[in-house]
Amino acid sequence: MRKFIPYARQWINDSDIKTVVKTLKSDWLTQGPKIAEFEKAIAAYTGVKYAVAVSSGTAALHAACFAAGIKEGDEVITSAISFAASANCVLYCGGKPVFADIQQDTWNIDPREIEKKITRKTKAIIPVDFAGQPADLDEINKIARRHKLVVIEDAAHALGAEYKGKRIGGLSDLTILSFHPVKHITTGEGGMVLTNNKDYYQKLLMFRTHGITREEDLLTKNKGHWYYEMQHLGYNYRLTDLQCALGISQLKRLDKFLVRRRTIAKQYNKVFKNIEEITIPYEKLGVKSAWHLYIIRLNLDKVKVTRREIFERLRQKKIGVNVHYIPVYYHPYYQRLNYQKGICPQAEKYYEEAITLPLYPKMTRSDVRYVIKTVENVVS
Repeated sequence: MRKFIPYARQWINDSDIKTVVKTLKSDWLTQGPKIAEFEKAIAAYTGVKYAVAVSSGTAALHAACFAAGIKEGDEVITSAISFAASANCVLYCGGKPVFADIQQDTWNIDPREIEKKITRKTKAIIPVDFAGQPADLDEINKIARRHKLVVIEDAAHALGAEYKGKRIGGLSDLTILSFHPVKHITTGEGGMVLTNNKDYYQKLLMFRTHGITREEDLLTKNKGHWYYEMQHLGYNYRLTDLQCALGISQLKRLDKFLVRRRTIAKQYNKVFKNIEEITIPYEKLGVKSAWHLYIIRLNLDKVKVTRREIFERLRQKKIGVNVHYIPVYYHPYYQRLNYQKGICPQAEKYYEEAITLPLYPKMTRSDVRYVIKTVENVVS
């Protein structure tokens, strides 16, 4: 009997387990040396000066908004097609998320739509590297410089992705990563903020630890080694040594994971591009996707049944399809904030047609063949 194939899952091996057990037996479970070791490893991989580990990708977004100075009355432009955290982080700081529509081809935020949404209240842009493909970062950064805005790149999907020959990480003012089990490497839960700005870095360090610092050059007084100050209203967003030990071990296999993801995506594309009922993902020239998700769009005028029926049939065949994502402003909470449907027509059309297929490094060749054959039979 065929097992259920989820849309994504982690790959933990014996080396990962041994590394975590070794840390479990050490003197440090949290606030110890593994945090800095993990941060340095990610910083080196992505080519940035500073990396700050936090408890989740959502915490990373919140911390980045804090470092960028988002406050009550500020507006921040982001994509309508993302997990809710990409917009919620603005609300946490008292600001207002403003949703810009997506491109028809990449399904990333459209720079032209960003420009239309800028007002005197706009303080930042949060582009999302959707499904692992970097957004149009050059265009977005040009817009940001022209209007003196901060760019907080949500790269939760994009660790290992490349934009014009450079790895994602240091191409925006602040870049966030996620280490949730469905992502490219995992720490269980976890996230990180990357930056080349020292001022942002110092704010991030304090924010993840209750707004507290012990750094002598930042203290308003110096009363001895025991002394510390709470200078901001921060949070307990720390990542543990146990989690960082897992992250360090996982990072050693990241490139192998990426090769496997890209191989599976290529196999899917080879078959699905010839099915008229399907539109496959588009990868722009000069961009190398990390392929966090593989999403097809149904050409609804050519299929004989609804998206929901196809979705349910695939589930019945033990293929764990999903939909990424419901437009953020469709959620009841955002509806209560008076966001109106219809503000991002391309995003809304995309949502009606999208289905996420399984894609993760531990998928077997048999799994991949089964997904391809089943999709062919169900959709055609």
